[in-house]
Amino acid sequence: MYILGLNAYHGDAAACIFKDNIILAAAEEERFTRVKHAAGFPIKSIKFCLDKAQISIEQVDHITINRNPNQKLFKKALFASTKLFNLNFIKNRFQNLKKINSIKDEFEYHFKTKINSKIHNIDHHTAHISSSVFFSGMKNSNFISVDGFGDFVSTVTGYYDGKKITKFNEVLFPHSLGLFYTAMTQYLGFMNYGDEYKVMGLAPYGEPKYIDQLKKIVRYDKKNLFELNLKYFLHHTGNVEMTWLNGEPKIGKVFSSDLDKLLGPHRKKNDDLLQFHKDIASSTQKFFEEILINIVNDLYQKNKNENLCISGGSGMNSVANGVLFEKTKYNNIYIPPAPGDAGGSLGSAAYQINKINNTSIQFDDNPYLGPSYSDDAIKKDIDDNMETIKKNLIDINKFDKFEHLSLNISKELSNGKIVGFFNGRMEWGPRALGNRSILADPRNVSIREILNVKIKRREKFRPFAPSILEEETKSWFETEDKVPFMSKVFQVRNEKKHFIPAVTHIDGTGRLQTVSKSYNPQFYNLISDFFKITNIPMLLNTSFNENEPVVCNPKEALDCFLRTKMDILVLGNYALYR
Repeated sequence: MYILGLNAYHGDAAACIFKDNIILAAAEEERFTRVKHAAGFPIKSIKFCLDKAQISIEQVDHITINRNPNQKLFKKALFASTKLFNLNFIKNRFQNLKKINSIKDEFEYHFKTKINSKIHNIDHHTAHISSSVFFSGMKNSNFISVDGFGDFVSTVTGYYDGKKITKFNEVLFPHSLGLFYTAMTQYLGFMNYGDEYKVMGLAPYGEPKYIDQLKKIVRYDKKNLFELNLKYFLHHTGNVEMTWLNGEPKIGKVFSSDLDKLLGPHRKKNDDLLQFHKDIASSTQKFFEEILINIVNDLYQKNKNENLCISGGSGMNSVANGVLFEKTKYNNIYIPPAPGDAGGSLGSAAYQINKINNTSIQFDDNPYLGPSYSDDAIKKDIDDNMETIKKNLIDINKFDKFEHLSLNISKELSNGKIVGFFNGRMEWGPRALGNRSILADPRNVSIREILNVKIKRREKFRPFAPSILEEETKSWFETEDKVPFMSKVFQVRNEKKHFIPAVTHIDGTGRLQTVSKSYNPQFYNLISDFFKITNIPMLLNTSFNENEPVVCNPKEALDCFLRTKMDILVLGNYALYR
């Protein structure tokens, strides 16, 4: 049985494919189209999944999509009856829902054949929840799903008993913690879809001075979880332009002029970042954490389970995820590699597989599910670009074994070289986890500015992650937790901070990735070789890109290497040296 799961007609369009209960492949559409957070129908991701499974579309038994337009119809109608939406808003929503309901037509258009697969629309948050509870390895757990909105819902809490998902609380449109964070992101001048992580990165540079003001915008409610003060928002009026059907998703300004009256004039896109803005970022992050902590503590009181699964776009807030360990009674917290909308494709398929089998199946959560490329394919790309390579005085070396390459590259890293590392299958989810990464020496404090300014070409305040050998974690960080997907932030131990300034954020924390031999033996081997040379069991790791989606194929990696200031490029068993 083949099951194809989709996130379509929304940001971070994606596809995955299962054979029975085995996940074969998964990828976001942006990696193929090179458009950040690409929306629309993920045709390229679908074709990749089918190729990886070595089947045609006619052989797919079930297609799942993480949206169900028939959910909450009465609530939607009731809300719409109280609002005078503009015609463009109604037209755009109608087009989006029409696309979701005619997914079979979309397949038949692209594949020029009749589709006999059964189509299943899975409620958006059920898909989110499934992407965590069915992959966590936990026999049972509490759960929370938090995002902007999906199927008229923004937040769900509940309990998975090992057999079924039981929802305790739901927060409906127009109230949303994710939307609050988006509004504050836009207030700070970060207007692109998905820019919320910039606020999280900026927050440690400020002080949470504006919590009292933010409490006027969002009110925590023990019974109903939370409530927005809608005078500060526009999304519920129907006057916010949103684009989900094709290309880069866009969302217009969601905060009202009352926010400017409360906090002062908002920052324009290219204005300088002042201490005020840093303090607003800090306040936003701390207040978000405060509400989230209250919600999950209330959930624990309702159902005293030591396990918690987190999903939804707000599950990408790795700082909040780390804080939950300190401020709650949960001993085990699981966040999948793609907690956001892309991960809903995986969750929708997993939910349907469990439903078909009428049993509870736990799935493997190994995140290396994207394309890989042979040395022959890599050599062809190198040969095709040989003229440019020679013009840039770049030397090429082919290693007969990865172990030899690892020894060479670890020495280069210990000598301060910056390495583009392209190896094995591309990661599933937004984080580079060692296969499509830029790597550097975490001891080198100046490396942060070099990476941000000369290679990544992004804001100077943006931090970098430490990828550490799993068994060395507790010696360097104030945790023993496994964090294979870079999903949590923890304090670096005081006595260790001066050793690794390049990956220690201004507040003494790091968004770590724990690297195990079972998940990624080659990346583990490279860090181990670096450890032997330096006594530092980690590398600085950031995504292999430059103001674009993470590189997917060897040609994109080579192009990024040639136009930036990286010193070395590893492509499979090839290494290119400047």
